[in-house]
Amino acid sequence: MTEVKFYERAEDDLLKFAVIIAKTQNKYVFCKHKDRDTWEIPGGHREPGENIMDTAKRELYEETGALEFDIKPVCVYSVTAPGNLNHGEESFGMLFFADIKCLEEALHSEIERIALMDELPEKLTYPDIQPCLMKEAKRRGYF
Repeated sequence: MTEVKFYERAEDDLLKFAVIIAKTQNKYVFCKHKDRDTWEIPGGHREPGENIMDTAKRELYEETGALEFDIKPVCVYSVTAPGNLNHGEESFGMLFFADIKCLEEALHSEIERIALMDELPEKLTYPDIQPCLMKEAKRRGYF
């Protein structure tokens, strides 16, 4: 069973992912990867030597085409899931919230398209994780 936990902070070297709950025009921004038929919150892996905020900004641009935005860290999260990349070990990331002011028209990554939605779509890439992240950001007053 997948377990998602939230923390105020963690050692920087533990943070392997940045996930960004993004809104524009008062709607959530979701991405559809070219190789999947599901939707996901923008985010991805941290590159070696990269600051976690820089990871968030890079992933937000790559996956949504966001050119102008305000971004804030929400909290640290962790996921423990059997069969995940960490072989069931707890893996850590930083959850962010972004208010996108301007989107580029063309995407330049593995993302096929984005969609603006009022709520979580039914077909999620990570259905055991993404609703928990959204609920926690809302609980903390980010939207």
